[in-house]
Amino acid sequence: MEPIRFQKLHPNAVIPQRATPGSAGMDLVACIEEPVLLPAGGRAMIPTGLAMAIPTAEWVGLVYARSGLAVRHGITLSNSVGVIDSDYRGEIRVGLCNLGQEPYTIQPGERIAQLVITPVLMPPVEEADELDNTERGTGGFGSTGKR
Repeated sequence: MEPIRFQKLHPNAVIPQRATPGSAGMDLVACIEEPVLLPAGGRAMIPTGLAMAIPTAEWVGLVYARSGLAVRHGITLSNSVGVIDSDYRGEIRVGLCNLGQEPYTIQPGERIAQLVITPVLMPPVEEADELDNTERGTGGFGSTGKR
């Protein structure tokens, strides 16, 4: 398996690591010079100081919230899940939002998100005049639950 290569764009950037051998995600760290205040309801784009090279279009980098920040402080991603395409070579930046009731301060070097590398399927796409029928059909939200 080819490695994921990271380039430090800033001397204080931290190459992502897995906290344990069984961790799927690698921690992304805030590469900021000073603390950033995230008010309740506020948003901020936090740099990591890193660029990366995903070696194949068959993989994608997915950025997820850290559960501890989300549960304890309401800090989550502004776009739910960040997508890093295999051909992107710019800086990895993490959009955070504060869903909590209190302001939260992001500290330099703080773990702010986690990066998971996963396979991606790229089937061909085609237009269809009609689709096959299923038992669910057009049933929307909540249509598969038992009442």
